[in-house]
Amino acid sequence: MSSALPQHVINFANPQLIPKELEVNDPAIVDAPYRSSSWRHFVAPQKNAVAGIWEAGPHLERCQCDYDELCHILEGTVRLTDAQGVSCTFGPGSSFVVAAGFQGTWENLTAVRKVYFILG
Repeated sequence: MSSALPQHVINFANPQLIPKELEVNDPAIVDAPYRSSSWRHFVAPQKNAVAGIWEAGPHLERCQCDYDELCHILEGTVRLTDAQGVSCTFGPGSSFVVAAGFQGTWENLTAVRKVYFILG
């Protein structure tokens, strides 16, 4: 079997891609610092689009989204709570969109690994 891909097809199973490591420690955004890793498999600045795999440990982050994000949870559990206090929990296999305008919290209840596509 060939390892070549058709043109314009991106395989997220790329072991050579180096993750972007990030530490979020701003107390205005998070209750406690956390670290994340993001493998950006697709970046299209002219379209304000980025897609890949993201993972981080348990944490709570306050969000004011000015972009749309499609998420597909591979591992772990997250809880999203809007500014009115309405919350929903997602686990492995769940797919959802956090649309621009969302204000509330994103909480990793466990370590989480997700596929994401952000359109800004």
